[in-house]
Amino acid sequence: MKRIKIGVVGLNFGAAMVAELASQAGAALFELAGVCDLNAAKAASYAEKYGVRAYRNLDELLGDDEIRAIGLFTPPVGRAALIDRIMTAGKDVMTTKPFERDAEQGLEVLRKAERLGRVVHLNSPAPLLSGELELLKQWHERFDLGRPVACRADVWCDYRETYTGSWYDDPELCPVAPIYRIGIYLINDIVRLFGEAEQVQVMHSRLFTGRPTPDNAQLGIRFKNGALANIFASFCIDDGQAYKYALTVQYERGTVYRNIGPKPFDESGAGAGSAMTLVTQDADGRMYVEEAALPGAVGQYQWEAFYRAIRGERLEGAVAPEEIAAGLSIINAMSRAEQSGRTEAV
Repeated sequence: MKRIKIGVVGLNFGAAMVAELASQAGAALFELAGVCDLNAAKAASYAEKYGVRAYRNLDELLGDDEIRAIGLFTPPVGRAALIDRIMTAGKDVMTTKPFERDAEQGLEVLRKAERLGRVVHLNSPAPLLSGELELLKQWHERFDLGRPVACRADVWCDYRETYTGSWYDDPELCPVAPIYRIGIYLINDIVRLFGEAEQVQVMHSRLFTGRPTPDNAQLGIRFKNGALANIFASFCIDDGQAYKYALTVQYERGTVYRNIGPKPFDESGAGAGSAMTLVTQDADGRMYVEEAALPGAVGQYQWEAFYRAIRGERLEGAVAPEEIAAGLSIINAMSRAEQSGRTEAV
């Protein structure tokens, strides 16, 4: 397969993406051709390390006709406008969560991408359902589990952060910080399962952080179909299970569990995949349990799907712009609820 030349913009979080693209798996599909960052010295350092060109600014990078795709890993505020500039230059985009702080701007740029025939992918919600969500939907149909009733989701890690003056410290830019930064994966997963939300509630606290934003939080969501969800996200827990994404999804005739028990990690610290369990009843009214183990981790970048889409393949079952915007609308309402202390409409 002919590799696609890609440039990476934003070398804070984007540094990990540069390494991923330069790895054997990434290099099979994409050729890392350039890097760009507001910090020129940082860009020069990464350019030298990976043997690529450092671009002085985004316009210079977009002016390079040989680069067909852009990995955009800047902070979320104003990212939709940057994606618009990239698309207008005729290039496709892989970016990261949170996709954009403003739901309307996010939806507008995604619809424009469809009109222009440009590809815009992100890691959450990913363009294609993860293996976990695909299996959950298969179980739902196969066992006729019925209407969604409730969902409880948890993610935690051990951060002891100090004030840095970044967007992480601004409640307007980073609302309900643990939810916005690491719980957003769970929001996007639940939206794929339950659809549009109707109302949200927020509770949060500051236990160990030196930032003005919280480090311990939970988000309650009521969906338009009547299902209820609660997401707990915390930077305060050190139990050896960093970034464990636990999920319980309940339907009227069954319950699905993801990673409820202790989650082992390999020597590199990477997660060992996901453990899925279905509990329902058989035709005789007896409890029936089915289990599955799936590889991978939450929030992975679907580089192969991005490559295929750029090459013109239509991806069946791809996430719709409206589904992405539905998650952003929850974030917008969550921000208002953080400020008001009240239940807010989505």
